[in-house]
Amino acid sequence: TTTTTTTTTTTPTTTPITTTTMQKTPAGEVVIIPRNFKLLEELENSEKGQGDMAISFGLVDSGDTFLTNWNAGILGPPGTQHDGRFYELLIHCPKKYPAIPPDVRFISRINMNCVDQKTGVIITNKFHVTRNWQRNMGIEQILSGLRMEMCSDGNRRLRQPADGSTF
Repeated sequence: TTTTTTTTTTTPTTTPITTTTMQKTPAGEVVIIPRNFKLLEELENSEKGQGDMAISFGLVDSGDTFLTNWNAGILGPPGTQHDGRFYELLIHCPKKYPAIPPDVRFISRINMNCVDQKTGVIITNKFHVTRNWQRNMGIEQILSGLRMEMCSDGNRRLRQPADGSTF
């Protein structure tokens, strides 16, 4: 059983630290997982190449101690208009992450029904992963979900902009 809550504490330097996940162990103990611990785990898994090899992500700046801004990439799935393409994205994890989904924007121009065609920003209520967001989800689920969305009936055959064009 997993329960979640958000609490804020202050360190001796008066910097607020938001704790975003509370989990109950099988023994019934409550464990609180801070935002940065979750993001560090996601970074470590990505750097080790664990998970879906058709997606990749890492920090924009390795000195970003708050783990806020991320680069990401998705290989277009075979058998779609996205086949053979590599899409670049920017991901911003706000202070309330993972209680709320990250902000995601395509750098590479793409034609998908859940992407704003002027800005490349993911339209949260049109993308099933962000629309159904839960705290135990992460960046990998966002990227895998976008790749799956490329295969959907509504997106797989959509004509795509010239390869290499950007928003």
